[in-house]
Amino acid sequence: MAHQSHAFHMVDPSPWPLTGAIAALMLTSGLAMWFHFNSMKILSAGLLILLLTMYQWWRDITRESTFQGHHTQPVQKGLRYGMILFITSEIFFFLGFFWAFYRASLAPTIELGEYWPPTGILPLDPFEVPLLNTAVLLASGVTVTWTHHSIMLGNRKEAIQSLSLTILLGLYFTLLQATEYYEATFTISDGIYGSTFFVATGFHGLHVIIGSTFLMICLIRQIMFHFTSQHHFGFEAAAWYWHFVDVVWLFLYVSIYWWGS
Repeated sequence: MAHQSHAFHMVDPSPWPLTGAIAALMLTSGLAMWFHFNSMKILSAGLLILLLTMYQWWRDITRESTFQGHHTQPVQKGLRYGMILFITSEIFFFLGFFWAFYRASLAPTIELGEYWPPTGILPLDPFEVPLLNTAVLLASGVTVTWTHHSIMLGNRKEAIQSLSLTILLGLYFTLLQATEYYEATFTISDGIYGSTFFVATGFHGLHVIIGSTFLMICLIRQIMFHFTSQHHFGFEAAAWYWHFVDVVWLFLYVSIYWWGS
């Protein structure tokens, strides 16, 4: 390698943003094909391309940060700013769902019977599965913080144990939400209540799955000795994302499950 006189990372050309964009296009168009024509060919191909892109892109970034030394302090600072801006964009993403929910519930129209929840909708009991899910996510927030402190203190065994527990709690949350969807007495087509409920909680559930995947990669990297007490931004980004998922759920629980019911 040529001598580099600065601390910044000049990235090499990569095909993965292009393959990721193609996968996203195939997933969305494939979902439409599945809904309207009951064909999953495009959806399956898009999912396969997405998984391959994820594996190869993460492999390259892990190589650059862990073995090639490209993630210097200025580079890590830039990555932190990037993650903060990404989470900010996600906040505004969910803000749109909350806006739709409060617009419909605070001033229910005559089509809804001027009543909320709309006539004919039997909402879920907020003190059953939703309350358990709240406790599960709050507990996972504690365990991911425990992991962070363990990594900073160089306690590898505790970091692996607490991170594994966080992932199990995330998967348990997903299982509980899937059960809740299966047993719900209303569907996404049941007017504005069904739409706002399933879109808001469904996108949150998707974020939990993404966050769990993020943490699984961090667990593999921790087992492979990739993180040190001073160099572990990959895990920090995952922890920030997980805390964001926790906070969004608290707003969802209070707004849609408790107040909205």
